[in-house]
Amino acid sequence: MSRTRIIETEVATPNTAGTASSITSATVVRLHNDTSGVATVGVSTQVGAATTAYFSMPANSVEFLEKYPSEVIWTTPAIKASKVGYTG
Repeated sequence: MSRTRIIETEVATPNTAGTASSITSATVVRLHNDTSGVATVGVSTQVGAATTAYFSMPANSVEFLEKYPSEVIWTTPAIKASKVGYTG
């Protein structure tokens, strides 16, 4: 049984590399794409970095993203993100 511990209130993700956020230095982020389209998620080592890893999230889906506290994320379009603890 998996469990999610909410650590921070849900926020809208930034939608450009220049405004990327660490989501308060989260190591696990719950992403909720509540839009009707696919969202692209970017993960990078710093704000505005040229080297970025991307993945797509289907409409109306939830993903748990594990990252380093210093890594930043942004999405197109903006979706919801929460800093969480997760036990799988």
